Amino acid sequence: MGKRVNKRINQAGIDLLKKWEGFSNVAYKDVVGIWTIGYGFTKGVKEGDKITKEDAEKRLKLELIRFERVINENVHRDITDNQFSALVCFSYNVGDGAFIGSTLCRLLNQHKPIEECAKQFGRWNKAAGKEVKGLTNRRKAEVELFLRA
Repeated sequence: MGKRVNKRINQAGIDLLKKWEGFSNVAYKDVVGIWTIGYGFTKGVKEGDKITKEDAEKRLKLELIRFERVINENVHRDITDNQFSALVCFSYNVGDGAFIGSTLCRLLNQHKPIEECAKQFGRWNKAAGKEVKGLTNRRKAEVELFLRA
């Protein structure tokens, strides 16, 4: 097997992520009560925090490097740029540990059919044990990108 090239999220993936994370210049509590700011940033965020759009864009670029690495290091099969980008968007939302331990990651690495793998996204539509319509819709959008040629 040849040396794998480290992929980067494409513009379709960035657009998808920004659409579903939304942007907030002030800290707010998300659906499960976690302080969040910018494009879904939670680390180090506390009540009263503010962020400029410019600083949020810089932070997003840094955050994406981490999630690109997660997919590059943990998916051991060739995938398209859209599949990669959908996986970055997904792992950005559910967390790197959750993605690494997921059935989705396992099925990808077992070289199961892509359509079978895609069905796993929909299982990740709950927050605090309750289905969240926004997460259901986000997962559908991620699958759409994942399956796009």
